[in-house]
Amino acid sequence: MSTNRRPTNSSLQKTSVIINVYDLLPPGRLSATLWFLGTGLLHTGVCIGEREFAFGGHDRPDVTGVYWTKPKTDPPGGTWRCEILHGFTYATAEEIEGIVREASKEFLGPSYNLLTRNCNHFTSHLCQALTGQPAPAYLNRAASIGVAMPCVVPAGWVEPPECELEEGEDEEARLTATTRRHSVDDAWDTGSDDGGGGAGYDSDSEDERRRRERQKAEERRKRRGQGDARDKSGKGLPAAERARLDTTVV
Repeated sequence: MSTNRRPTNSSLQKTSVIINVYDLLPPGRLSATLWFLGTGLLHTGVCIGEREFAFGGHDRPDVTGVYWTKPKTDPPGGTWRCEILHGFTYATAEEIEGIVREASKEFLGPSYNLLTRNCNHFTSHLCQALTGQPAPAYLNRAASIGVAMPCVVPAGWVEPPECELEEGEDEEARLTATTRRHSVDDAWDTGSDDGGGGAGYDSDSEDERRRRERQKAEERRKRRGQGDARDKSGKGLPAAERARLDTTVV
C-alpha cells in the first residue's frame, strides 16, 4: 500500500496560525493615528500552539535570530494591539517544527535590518511556509516607507556614525581639541558682534559644552562595553527588535 496516499478528512488535524501584533510607539494620539492609517511601527510574532516565534537582531555570527516567547508577551517598549487569525496548517507537529527550524537557519541574527529584513519579514516568511499565504502587507508598511523615503525614518533608527579614532589617539584628547575649536569659533562670533576682541566669550557655556561632550563619550564607551546591538546596516536596534538569545530556535 502506498504511504503517500492523501489522508482522509477525518484524519486531518489543523493548527491555527495566529499573528500577534504589537505597537512600538508609546500609547497616545500619534500611535493611535498611525494605527488607524495602517502605518504604525509594529512588531509581530507568529503564534503556533503555546509558542510565539519572532525574529530579532544580535551580533553573534552563525546564530539564528529566531526565538520564541509565550503568546502575547509584550516586547520591551511595545504594547500588544491585536491578534490576526492568519489561517491554518495541516502539517504535523514534527513538520511544523521542521519548518520553523528551516526558517531559523535562514534568518540569522546578524542579518537583521530594521528596514529590509526585520521581524515582520520573518512573520510573512513563516506564514507563507505554513499556510501558503504571506502576512498582510500593512504590518510592514512603515519599513517600506522608510526604504522609499529614508528621511521619514525615526531618528532613533538612524544614528550618526561614531567618529573613528586614529591609531594611538585618545578620545579625551579628541574631545579637548573639538571643544577648543568650538571655543575659538564661538569667541570669534561673539567678538565680531562687539566689534572684536572676544570680550563676549562665555566660560560657563564652554564648561557646560565640555561636560556634555564628556558625557556623550562616556555613553559611547558604555555602549561598546555592553556590546550595543546594531543591525546589519549599523543602525542601533530598539530593545524590542533584539533577539532573545535564551530562547532561540536550535
